[in-house]
Amino acid sequence: MRVDDLIDELYDMLEKAWSLPLSRGRAVLDGEQVRQILDEIREALPQEIHQARAIVADRSQILADAKREADTVLRVSQERAKALVAQDEITRQAQQKANDLVGQAQAKTREMRKATNDYVDDLMKRTEDELAGLLAEARKVRQNIKASQRTSPK
Repeated sequence: MRVDDLIDELYDMLEKAWSLPLSRGRAVLDGEQVRQILDEIREALPQEIHQARAIVADRSQILADAKREADTVLRVSQERAKALVAQDEITRQAQQKANDLVGQAQAKTREMRKATNDYVDDLMKRTEDELAGLLAEARKVRQNIKASQRTSPK
């Protein structure tokens, strides 16, 4: 199960739980069932972290592909420039075109690197926000459980 589904399940349990009279919203929950859901959340979190790491790895692959493509464009433009060295005017034009291609390749590489970094940063931020939210919810549920244990008759 996904972590979001497990948290929804905890909320459902809270909504269906018996409220204790004069307890300011405290509820009676099945501790074993809550522990089981929390254990499932604990098991699911590493998987989501693994997915985030895979995204970072994909970023590295995209950057490597962009570099290979830039190197290929650069090599092709250099070979083309060498072939046109024989004539002065053609040589000058070829050099200009090679420089343009190199500039375009470098600009494309920078653009792809920035887009990749922005994408990965956004994914990591969303993952971080989600994990922070999940952690806060887990702490809140834990505090509610502890509070209900302290107030329950022994």
